[in-house]
Amino acid sequence: MEGENNGKKMKILCLHGFRTSGSFLKKQISKWDPSLFAKFDMDFPDGKYPAGGKSDIEGIFPPPYFEWFQFDKEFTEYTNLEECISYLCEYITANGPFDGFLGFSQGATLSALLIGYQAQGKLLKDHPPIKFFVSISGCKFRDPSICDVAYKEPIKAKSVHFIGDKDWLKLPSEELASAFQNPLIIRHPQGHTVPRLDEVATSQLQNWVEEVLSHRKVGVLVCDNKLDSEVNKSDARVLEEYNMVAQA
Repeated sequence: MEGENNGKKMKILCLHGFRTSGSFLKKQISKWDPSLFAKFDMDFPDGKYPAGGKSDIEGIFPPPYFEWFQFDKEFTEYTNLEECISYLCEYITANGPFDGFLGFSQGATLSALLIGYQAQGKLLKDHPPIKFFVSISGCKFRDPSICDVAYKEPIKAKSVHFIGDKDWLKLPSEELASAFQNPLIIRHPQGHTVPRLDEVATSQLQNWVEEVLSHRKVGVLVCDNKLDSEVNKSDARVLEEYNMVAQA
């Protein structure tokens, strides 16, 4: 990848969740094994807009808090989304090139949109293709005019998706994973959060990161043990069911 070819670390743009901050996402990721992303430069910008209401992390992490765009309860209508996309494209152009994206919740949803739009030639035409994506509790946009472009074809960027058993976005997160070609899904028992990773999840992510670093071609990730194999078979069935529903 370009960063490595120049002897530099690969760069990851990391987009935080709704009404939090880049600093908070950095703290959230710090609960993972620090060696996982030691070979990357990670950029944690703040959202374009100041939080327009109460933040769920008030009293837990100091302000200021930010949001990328606003939305209605059904998540079908969005305010300031186009402005946010323009802002991020300018940021990516000025501070990149970036090799991959990492996002939590609203940040993951937005990251996937940018990757899908780039793949369809809608934006970032002069920026190298985004090669990989780490999604934590992300989802698809629901506006058909967005979906028909961003998720028109399976997104080829190498992706890993963290999905919580108790996350209120569990099903939408699975739907987002189905938009990618051969996604790796890592499940955890927690809710809508950046999860603490057990040994199995850490090993899965480490193997995925090593494949990113070794420039391996996007493809099905082969697990070494029976448990991981059964998990991937289960995830494949879930994604197949989603695709059947979407086509009905």
